[in-house]
Amino acid sequence: MADGVAPELAPLFSAAEYINDGKLHILLAASGSVATIKLPNIAEALGRHANVSLRIVLTASSSKFLAGQSAEQPSLEQIRRLPNVDGIYQDLDEWKVPWVRGSSILHIELRRWAHFMLIAPLSANTLAKMALGLADNLLLSVVRAWDVHGTVEPARTIYVAPSMNTMMWKHPLTEKHIKTLERGWNADSMEGRSWITVLKPMEKELACGDTGDGAMRDWRVIVKFIEEDVGLDL
Repeated sequence: MADGVAPELAPLFSAAEYINDGKLHILLAASGSVATIKLPNIAEALGRHANVSLRIVLTASSSKFLAGQSAEQPSLEQIRRLPNVDGIYQDLDEWKVPWVRGSSILHIELRRWAHFMLIAPLSANTLAKMALGLADNLLLSVVRAWDVHGTVEPARTIYVAPSMNTMMWKHPLTEKHIKTLERGWNADSMEGRSWITVLKPMEKELACGDTGDGAMRDWRVIVKFIEEDVGLDL
């Protein structure tokens, strides 16, 4: 398939087929922010570990930043060819065929498959929806279906890296939404640690020209934090 053209719909898969594959399953996601252009760097860096399997979830808006516009913004097909990237999923993959009883449900299979989830970047819009418990796309459906108490699967972490304009970051609603995530809706399930870890943004000149807080934490710092936190061999 030519670069710049979205890949074909991802094939259906069953999480049960990968339980004993000996790999760390990383669900990497992005929502609509300019910082989505750093997702290929994160995927490539994490994919260098031989014992890792990556599946990527993109919102409709985040995919607009990865359409082969430049070397920094490769196409989804190019990203799919990165080492250990085993699938890219978008909203249409959830509802591509009329569902019938007995068929798999993508956001549930992705949740069952993932050992942890990293949302980088997490936009102001998706942050707000996440804090309110909305589930109107594939990414948010996975989050809403997360086993926060470790009832079915062992308790697993969702890491989020917010990214937005400075004034959006400093907005009082953003503070409330971040606190909601950090409290995990008071559903602590990991020996006193919230099931959501917030990697707060940094100060720099933003793509819009403003300088201030709100830029997604440097992708290298995010990768290093993940590697250390989950115990990936360095």
